[in-house]
Amino acid sequence: MINPQTGEGTNKKVSAMNYYSYRLMIRQNAENHILKCRQLFHQYIVDMYAKIETEKLLYIRLNQTELRSEQYIHLRDAIVNDGNVNPNELGRMAILPSTFTESPLHMHKYAQDAMTYVRAYGRPDLFVIFTCNPTWN
Repeated sequence: MINPQTGEGTNKKVSAMNYYSYRLMIRQNAENHILKCRQLFHQYIVDMYAKIETEKLLYIRLNQTELRSEQYIHLRDAIVNDGNVNPNELGRMAILPSTFTESPLHMHKYAQDAMTYVRAYGRPDLFVIFTCNPTWN
């Protein structure tokens, strides 16, 4: 298929995230019954999120060589050399990249960024929290 606006070929594969984004879009002159189901809609959103996260984790697990997991050979060596760890009790090792938001590498990256700001601008003097109550007049 060719996109008539750009003249480029379009991808024939659709990810779950793209499909669900399309399903949840609000459109002019069209009814979207999914958005009107309240609790069922909330459960649908949670299930979609779980499915998308599962697909991301499956991709990461199946593509460890492309994600340069061989660079983490020192981690494997540490497991083998540690006397307290039984290698037979460990599951299959998969390194989560820093682009995966729940990974330790992602949190470490953000902590390093925060330390860079502290080094450049100094420690924060004031920590401000805003609280909003929708029932306030």
